[in-house]
Amino acid sequence: MADAETARLCSQVVHTHFGPLTANVATVLLHRGRLSFPQLLRYTRLKPRTVRAAVLVLVQHNLLWHGQTDEEGDVLEFNTTECLKRLRFGRYVWVVENMFGNAAAEIVQLVLDHGKLRPPNIISRLSIYDLKSTSTYSQALYKLVSESYLKPSTLLSHQSPRDKRIKYEAEEKAKLIGFPTARQLREAKAVAEARLKREEEEAERVGLKPKSRDQLNHRSSKKKVAEEVVDDDIYFRVNLDKFDVHIRNKLIEKAVEERFNRYAALVMKATLMATESKQKLLSDTRSDPCSTNAIAMHIPDDEDLSAGLASNLKRPSNAAIVKEYLRLMANADNPTLAGRAASFLSHSDNKVYVEFDTIGRRLRRRVLESVARERHGEDAVRIVRLLLDVGKMDEKQVAKVAMMANKDVRPLLSAMSSDCLISTQEIAKSADHNPTRTFYLWHIDLDRAYSTLLSSLYKTLFNIGARRQAEQEEPEIKAVLAKCERTDVAQDENLLTRRERELLSEWRRRREKLGVLEMRVEEAVFILRDFAPGRNSDE
Repeated sequence: MADAETARLCSQVVHTHFGPLTANVATVLLHRGRLSFPQLLRYTRLKPRTVRAAVLVLVQHNLLWHGQTDEEGDVLEFNTTECLKRLRFGRYVWVVENMFGNAAAEIVQLVLDHGKLRPPNIISRLSIYDLKSTSTYSQALYKLVSESYLKPSTLLSHQSPRDKRIKYEAEEKAKLIGFPTARQLREAKAVAEARLKREEEEAERVGLKPKSRDQLNHRSSKKKVAEEVVDDDIYFRVNLDKFDVHIRNKLIEKAVEERFNRYAALVMKATLMATESKQKLLSDTRSDPCSTNAIAMHIPDDEDLSAGLASNLKRPSNAAIVKEYLRLMANADNPTLAGRAASFLSHSDNKVYVEFDTIGRRLRRRVLESVARERHGEDAVRIVRLLLDVGKMDEKQVAKVAMMANKDVRPLLSAMSSDCLISTQEIAKSADHNPTRTFYLWHIDLDRAYSTLLSSLYKTLFNIGARRQAEQEEPEIKAVLAKCERTDVAQDENLLTRRERELLSEWRRRREKLGVLEMRVEEAVFILRDFAPGRNSDE
């Protein structure tokens, strides 16, 4: 069951993509949690045929999980994470177009539009007007499958992972004798998580198959090499986690450029590209190790990295410059805790690691500081940084260390507390918890703050979508858009009157602004929710 803001946003996304009837089914599941099919019929008050069609649409687009319970039997559960990622579909297509070209982008866009498809359906739909392009699409499809941008749609991917996780944890806890300790419970949870991950990896290894003998070239006298082709019997879906890895890497490059310069960002991009093939999940705390030579190989030859450093050497080698940038981003000259917390990389045995966990923690705190600055000013940012660095403090200590007057600190702390940016810890002097004999310490609960910010961002995304829909439903704009759908007007907009062209231009300008705003808000959502998820509790 989702919270109110998440449910509203998911309902809006489903309504925009699939229509009001499917949105009605999704809204019921979002507000009431997992339901059986008879319960879904009762709450939606729709015909069984309509509900069945809506469920099929949601299952086809990977928005519903299937589960089984002893009390209710087969139940359906809405996948909110998959639904919210639909806001990034345009960015996914843009990423794959820059990497693999137009053919791969068309394949990804087609699979996103249909949820899941088999290779023959993909090739036939895209090459219907140009049969000569079949080989081009086949090569692009093989590239996407072999590099995990498309993954098989398995039975396990339609089952709720929460049920499996609970079941496996219960099995591991049943093996323990006596009262389990906290360490044993953590180990049981880790074993259950590893088992679930292993099952998912084994289920997704069916995308490629060996080439048949009829397809092999028998004329070659050389040693035969095992070749693979895409399995035509498998339904493929887009691997959203793989695309999210590219979004994360782009954010890291942007953060390095803001901190240092463009050449340091170039070295960071090369470092990420050296291990890009092994980056499959956003939950990784650090990248795989890579050497300096591997990083130097991914730097373009026409880039002069020495322009970004002040060096006394006349002609430094490329490897020496790369090492200097790596030392700079690893804060090698500051081996303290503060230095490691501000670093991007780490060194160990001549190997370089990108610290995703450290970078994600820092980016999340930057989002928190930016919200505090926007709502309460620079003094609020000073208090946020103070509480993050020191910990719990009372009001007088905050005013003293932050060098602010008590009359300014008290209302500011109250306003920030009402926005859930900071929290209070009560320490009673007596057992009756009398407020006059109680210490109140201010601190920042990061989990609570990030959850509140995420809910606020979901509300902003909903308002952006509602604003876009309201402007599109204006009578004048609606009439112009309906006229633009005519084939003659679509080919020549000069058939529109001057007033209509002005209205259309103004509407497109406003829509573009809303799109840019939506991308910025979605980027903040990505940092808070998807960038190294599950790590907030350790902060």
